[in-house]
Amino acid sequence: MDQRTVRARWLGRLPALLRRTWSRPVAVAVPAGGRSNPDAVVDCAVYVDGRRQPGRPHYTEAYTRRSRSRRSFVWLGLHDPAPAVMAAVGLTFGLDEHSVAQALADGHRPTLQRHGDVTLLVLRTAGYVAHTELTDTSEVIDTGDVMVFLGDRFVITVRHGAAGALATVREDVERRRAVLAEGPWAVAYAVCARMVELYLEVAGHVESDLERLEETVFARDRSADIQQIYQLKREIVEFKRAVLPLQAPMRVLLGQQPDGPPPALRRWFADVDSDLARAVDRVGAYDDLLNSILQSRLAQLAVEQNNDMRKIAAWAAIAAAQTAVAGMYGMNFANMPGLNWRYGYPAALLLMATAGLTLHRLFRRSGWL
Repeated sequence: MDQRTVRARWLGRLPALLRRTWSRPVAVAVPAGGRSNPDAVVDCAVYVDGRRQPGRPHYTEAYTRRSRSRRSFVWLGLHDPAPAVMAAVGLTFGLDEHSVAQALADGHRPTLQRHGDVTLLVLRTAGYVAHTELTDTSEVIDTGDVMVFLGDRFVITVRHGAAGALATVREDVERRRAVLAEGPWAVAYAVCARMVELYLEVAGHVESDLERLEETVFARDRSADIQQIYQLKREIVEFKRAVLPLQAPMRVLLGQQPDGPPPALRRWFADVDSDLARAVDRVGAYDDLLNSILQSRLAQLAVEQNNDMRKIAAWAAIAAAQTAVAGMYGMNFANMPGLNWRYGYPAALLLMATAGLTLHRLFRRSGWL
């Protein structure tokens, strides 16, 4: 499908807002003296044989320049693009409206899809949120997503959220010319490798949090609350949703797909899959450990409540002995032993004190007090 056909299709099927955006090119306006990138554009570059070409051209210029060499491609990086910007990018690179709509939304599940001549790879980003102490409202893991559109000699990365910045990814892969010379799929490999590396980093921090939580739960003062444990469990579940679903797309990438990564990159994707398996194992182990900690804390609470009930019952029994003696002598019958005795009242008090002390000692010996 040529560029004119793509543009005609867009103008006929896009909503009115996006048509007005294209007819009034605010997002891609060219000021006097040269082009300027929209605010959503983090970086844009043309690569030839794995080497970045000088300058930072506007993506429309870069898309034109990439057609001059078969060994070249464009890498456009976007962060939280507005609808107007994403619509203009879609028109330039020939993305269909469904792909543009996906790029504008966040919270996607890791997946691998094919839209015509464009492959879409979605990954979840993850970042550890440092905190001095764990509370029932602490945010431990910040997640987002990054979408990688792979086309004919172009790759577009769209990132949502604060976590998972790709600046270091671009710097690292630009130093590996042999890998970058493989084309757009080299960028997909670099992004996957960075995301999995972040998973392992976050897993290391979460492990430290779990160790501190475990020490708190089994300490003598036992200051950890159920709400704190449950909050960390919710954060780990969110982390789990980012890591585990990536296994299915990685298995597809490792297969012999004609529209997948070139053979030279499959061994690099295999390394990423191996690291991902480590991250999956660690996240699963942390979830199981946290379940054990939660069950242990619930058992501790049950034991503490049982101890409290035993103490309450013991004090109630001691009070009942005093009440029994006072109740008998408070019935005001005429013929009761000790009513006319000079030492009857002190004797009754002594009997009550003796009964209370005896019961207290027995309960202390049995561990109820």
